Amino acid sequence: MDLHPITELIAQGSSSSSSGGKGLQSIALGVGAGLGTIGPGVGVGYIFGKVIESVTRQPEMRDEITSIQWLGFALTEACFFYGLVAGLLSYVLK
Repeated sequence: MDLHPITELIAQGSSSSSSGGKGLQSIALGVGAGLGTIGPGVGVGYIFGKVIESVTRQPEMRDEITSIQWLGFALTEACFFYGLVAGLLSYVLK
């Protein structure tokens, strides 16, 4: 059976002793954290883009829009930190 190189690494890491498992866990944590930053990065970019668009359309609503913007930014970043904590916990508790 011809497997992808990463799939072969995972298969070898799960069947080997704990010495190879830590390296594989580190790779998994790095990939998970990297992929976990894509969503919040896109979300923050979308939030700020829409704020610019809405302030351009209605400049008199700037203060209200800015306060909502920061709330959206904080909630988006909270999602990233939940993912980071979950990844770190799975790395430490294994």
